[in-house]
Amino acid sequence: MHTTIAAKLINITAAALTGTALLFGANAAHAANKIVARVSLSQQIMEVSVDGRPTFAWKVSTGDRAHVTPTGSFKPTRMHEMWYSKKYDNAPMPHSVFFSGGYAVHATYAIKRLGQPASHGCVRLHPDNAADFYQLVETFGPANTSIVIVK
Repeated sequence: MHTTIAAKLINITAAALTGTALLFGANAAHAANKIVARVSLSQQIMEVSVDGRPTFAWKVSTGDRAHVTPTGSFKPTRMHEMWYSKKYDNAPMPHSVFFSGGYAVHATYAIKRLGQPASHGCVRLHPDNAADFYQLVETFGPANTSIVIVK
């Protein structure tokens, strides 16, 4: 059974938050909470911080030599639980968080390629991690999420 992102965050951060409100209490206000997903193209890693606290570090696959992943700071523009690429033969893009035109953070089934450039420019994650990231963005909101891509 796939553990919810809320349960994972509570387990990961409970010790650090002793004496303060948990991130996902029944009446928690998420407006003040921020998510920053920092993608390193050179390291092929995405580090996710919640309210400045490092929370996750996941292997990714970004653009290969023929396909650039854009660098910069972005806000999610749209989200789809399942999207099929119109540009690349209806390739499945589960848990897509689009951040710049047709570029998205999304799941991949080519998990053996994670940790090395292999995409057409998107940021690919393990399906479990993509589902977690999607749920984080959905919970905290796109306005409270930054996707920062660095060389």
